[in-house]
Amino acid sequence: MANAAVKTKKKVLIVNTNSGGHAVIGFYIAKDLLGSGHDVTVLTVGDEASDKMKKPPFNRFDEITSLGGRTVWGDLAKVGEVVGDGVAFDVVLDNNGKDLDAVRPVADWAKNSGAGQFLFISSAGIYKTSYEVPHVEGDPVKEDAGHVAVEKYVAGLSFGSWATFRPQYMIGSGNNKDCEEWFFDRIVRGRPVPIPGSGMQLTNISHVRDLSSMLVLAVENAEAANGNIFNCVSDRAVTFNGLAKICAQVAGRELKIAYYDPKAVGVDAKKAFPFRNMHFYAEPRAAKSVLGWSSTTNLPEDLKERYDEYVKIGRDKKQMQFDIDDKILESLKVTVAV
Repeated sequence: MANAAVKTKKKVLIVNTNSGGHAVIGFYIAKDLLGSGHDVTVLTVGDEASDKMKKPPFNRFDEITSLGGRTVWGDLAKVGEVVGDGVAFDVVLDNNGKDLDAVRPVADWAKNSGAGQFLFISSAGIYKTSYEVPHVEGDPVKEDAGHVAVEKYVAGLSFGSWATFRPQYMIGSGNNKDCEEWFFDRIVRGRPVPIPGSGMQLTNISHVRDLSSMLVLAVENAEAANGNIFNCVSDRAVTFNGLAKICAQVAGRELKIAYYDPKAVGVDAKKAFPFRNMHFYAEPRAAKSVLGWSSTTNLPEDLKERYDEYVKIGRDKKQMQFDIDDKILESLKVTVAV
């Protein structure tokens, strides 16, 4: 475990994506850094007036500004103009780019403007399929993946400190990509939950506060974080069956599972189910050993919180279509009561 560096106030720029599951990471880390006394600006790609900004987590950005943070929107090709000509940051965190074309303007500007640390949110999806799980830092990756090209480029810019983080699936308030909601949608309506294969496939579901706490440690311990790749995940795996059962338990509803073979049914598993249809999980070994990080994800507690929010926003009463589910269930000769 690395010795904790003396915490000093840092000026941090978070470049945040304007859609997708990663957007909530920027939202959480902004609030956590502000809560720790740092100066934070969040630059979201695009236009503040766009429809995307009416959805979580963007419609909750007042939680950032109320803590003293600054939020701006704009074109990353003009990042210097957007944040203010001559404005310098100690740390730049890119939580937007999936390829080098998207990240290069930010990384180059950060280097040229004197940022001491550059952090990049990559993805655990770049690991090659392996007979050995979990994925750990140093395992082979897909060399043609966009995130891999970015990781190599950032490493070559010679920042005073740099690090990359590879998140997987996540839950948490403000997330706008279905994970647990996919299960709740079916369970609360008394529908079978279609699960490909045996349901014993292992995956990793992390609360976004875990990802944020890891990033905060990297900001506050820049020397220790330097040059490292961190699997930005919780430290436990869960089966598809287990996740479905916990979701049913917190909802207080009966669970019905319908197992199926995607190929036999003739459906695209990527569209029919929210996770990869295989063992896919990583382990946060580097964060524990290098940063002294520890996970706080507790699925029964965290999913109960998410279910309460699910009901609060009225999603349990929303009219929904389950066309792909119906095709699966029809092939299995499973009847859904209306």
